[in-house]
Amino acid sequence: MHSHSIDQWTHDHAFLGDKHDENERRTWLVVVLTLVMMVGEIIAGSLFGSMALLADGWHMGTHAAALGIAAFAYRFARRHLGNAHFTFGTGKFGDLAAFSSAIILGLIAVEIAYESVLRLFTPVPIVYGEAIAVAVLGLCVNLASAWLLRDNHDHHHHGHAHHDHDDHDHHHHHHDNNLRAAYVHVMADAATSVLAIGALVVAMYSGWVWADPAVGLIGSAVIASWAFGLVKSSGAVLLDVRADEKLERVIRARMEVGDDRVTDLHLWQVGPGHCAVLVSVVSDKPKQPAVYKKRLAGLKGLSHVTVEVETCPH
Repeated sequence: MHSHSIDQWTHDHAFLGDKHDENERRTWLVVVLTLVMMVGEIIAGSLFGSMALLADGWHMGTHAAALGIAAFAYRFARRHLGNAHFTFGTGKFGDLAAFSSAIILGLIAVEIAYESVLRLFTPVPIVYGEAIAVAVLGLCVNLASAWLLRDNHDHHHHGHAHHDHDDHDHHHHHHDNNLRAAYVHVMADAATSVLAIGALVVAMYSGWVWADPAVGLIGSAVIASWAFGLVKSSGAVLLDVRADEKLERVIRARMEVGDDRVTDLHLWQVGPGHCAVLVSVVSDKPKQPAVYKKRLAGLKGLSHVTVEVETCPH
C-alpha cells in the first residue's frame, strides 16, 4: 500500500478577508467617534450634574472597548500575516475578537436587565427632556457608526465557479465575524437608544414611570439574543466546525471519479472567505495528487488544499 500526499498551490497562509484593510480603517474611525462621544457625555454629565449623560457616557465606554478589540484584531492579523508561528495564518483572529466582543455584549445585556429590574421596584426620578436629548444624540452617533460599519453584508460573498449543478454561493459561512461584532455593538446601542426615546416619551406624557425599565428589559433580551448569535457563529469558526456542507458535497462529487473513493474529508474555515480542506482518496489505479487537486480548481474560497492518495488494499 503506497501513499503520497501533496499540498496544493502555495504555502502562503494569508487568509484575511478580501476587505480587511478597509474594514480595519472603518472600525478605527468608529472607535474614535465612540470615544469622542463618550468623553463629551462624561464631561457634560459632570458639569451639568446629569445622571443620564454620565450613565450613557460610561455605557459608551463598554462599546468603545469592544470596538477597540475589533480594531486591534484587524491590526494584529495584518501585522502577523507572514508569521510562521500561526500554523494556518492569522485569519481567525477576527473570530477570536468577535467571540470576546459577544461576551462583553452579553454582560451589557445582563447589566441593562439588572438595572431595569431595580428601577421597576424602586423608580428613579427622570429628567425627561434631558434624558431624551441624550438618547437622540447617542442614536445619531450610533447611526453614523452603523453606516460606517455596514458589512455590505450581502455583497462581498465568495461565489464558486459553476462546474456542476451542485455548486452554490457559500456566502453565509464567509462573513467577517469581527466586523459583524462591531456592527452588532453599534446596532445594540442604537436599539437601546430608540427604545429609550419611545419609553421616555410615553412615560413623560402618561406618567407611566415603569415604561422606561420595562422597555429596558425588552432591550436586554434583544441584545442577549444578538450576543448569543455572535458567540455561536464565531465559536463555530474557532472550534473548526464543518465549514460548508454544500461545498463538502461538491468536493466529494468532483473527487469521486471512476474508481476513486474519498475515505476522509475535512473542511474548515481559516479566515473570512477562506477554507482549508484535507482529502484522502483511495483508488485501484492511483494517479498523481496533482491530478486530483486539478479537479478542485475554480472552487473559490478553497485557499489551502491537501490531497492524500492511497492504493486500494486488496
